[in-house]
Amino acid sequence: MPGSNSNLSLASQVNVVSQPIAVEMKQISKRFGAVQANDQVNLQVPFGSIHGLVGENGAGKSTLMSILYGMYSADSGEIKLYSQLTKIRQTQDAIAAGIGMVHQHFMLVGTMTALENIMLGAESSWLFDRAQASARKKLEQLMQSTGLYVELDALVDQLSVGNCQRLEILKTLFRGAKILILDEPTAVLTPQETISLFEVLKKLRSQGTTIMIITHKLKEVMALCDNVTVMRGGKVVHESAIANTSTEKLAQAMVGRAVHMGAQDHVAPIQTLQLAAELKNISLKDHRGVLKLNQINLKLFAGEIVGVAGVSGNGQSELLDVLSGMQIPQQGQLQIADHQFEGKNWLNPTLARQIRIGHIPEDRHGRAMVLDFAAWESGVLGFEDKNSKNGWMDHGQMKTHVQELMHQYDVRPPHIHLKCGQFSGGNQQKQVIARELSEQPTILLIGQPTRGVDIGAIEFIHQQIRKARDAGCAVLLVSSELDEVLALADRVIVMNQGSIAGELAIKDCNEINIGLLMAGDTRKAETVQ
Repeated sequence: MPGSNSNLSLASQVNVVSQPIAVEMKQISKRFGAVQANDQVNLQVPFGSIHGLVGENGAGKSTLMSILYGMYSADSGEIKLYSQLTKIRQTQDAIAAGIGMVHQHFMLVGTMTALENIMLGAESSWLFDRAQASARKKLEQLMQSTGLYVELDALVDQLSVGNCQRLEILKTLFRGAKILILDEPTAVLTPQETISLFEVLKKLRSQGTTIMIITHKLKEVMALCDNVTVMRGGKVVHESAIANTSTEKLAQAMVGRAVHMGAQDHVAPIQTLQLAAELKNISLKDHRGVLKLNQINLKLFAGEIVGVAGVSGNGQSELLDVLSGMQIPQQGQLQIADHQFEGKNWLNPTLARQIRIGHIPEDRHGRAMVLDFAAWESGVLGFEDKNSKNGWMDHGQMKTHVQELMHQYDVRPPHIHLKCGQFSGGNQQKQVIARELSEQPTILLIGQPTRGVDIGAIEFIHQQIRKARDAGCAVLLVSSELDEVLALADRVIVMNQGSIAGELAIKDCNEINIGLLMAGDTRKAETVQ
């Protein structure tokens, strides 16, 4: 039965599995140039179980799953599916063997319907109408049996992130997958969407689907998985039944040392802090006239972290955009030191740099770096003038500066000429944070600081945010991870439908109070007066 694998033990001990094995990878090795991504990895996944695969960025877990899915070929080793030796040379081999993979960044065509995306490349007949009718019938049966309901005729561009996730899983099941690989499945989901996804995965498990999840979220591993494997430096360093481990043990196995992720006391009395910025009566409508921010009043103080909690899509992103000069509100004022912004004379990103506003955007790929640029080029974006002489950019100075930042912020590998797109997500985020903090901002705006980042990098990033706060920076932190908000913030505001539903001192924060405010219920939540 799923969840009964309590006899799985640490990697250093004999590994005995009572259930039939769906996936067995033996002595898998893979090298990319000088990097040994996988080093004689052994992995066993019992049939009809949910198996967590965790580790720091660059630990080798995605490479291992890419080998299983046929995206890479192993240099050595073998794969068995249901005890049968199986050759997987390309993704078509994996799909034919009943393996499906849902990637962290969805592989969907936005201008096509959900049904058309599912059928793409898997049409059952050259007569399109007949193929579509057959696919629809099969999908309706799948949705009913799995609970993965998606509007089949809706354009993908019109679907929520959660529904796109469901669509990707449906697509793999439509192709006959009985072994499902999910790469960071909850990285962009709301808490409600995560709960819904977990219910679907548990139902699939009960129906005999074997599920493997690559994730950084240890609480989710403990809540969902039957077994877990930890990788570090391309090797398996720990494997266990969930019943025999803990988040602390997993974190230590991932990093190789104890990890401290909890909240830390503020070093300065809040009452002594100076006002850094004030938003007054800010309202913002989008291009369709939909109200995104509604009468926002907010003060930011030097030496304080203000955490913004709320279900994604309730105005948090727009709040960061307004404060960074990316969007201009239709109403309201912004005061920063001697600068007052209003109407057409609103702050712009160039001026924001000049008055020392640092910005770590939610979308690091779209707004924080150019993936085709070398690391040294993205490392000075927005600050080119500070690395110029007589109007000419000093490339040597830029490279030296970025190289120093890479070592200071433990970017791996510390290669300034490597393209940004070739770094892991955690190391991309470190580069963005290094660039923004190197200019010692007086105000720091942060969106989703650790999305898709491993636990070791999370600890490091949290340390840097606290250091900025302790140096007198006013920090506004938006995170969909409530644990992260509670670990970092000195004060918490909760947003609901574009408004500030409430404000809580950190000593008054708990999941119940914040949850009520997130739902728009202020009757029981004791807010700051």
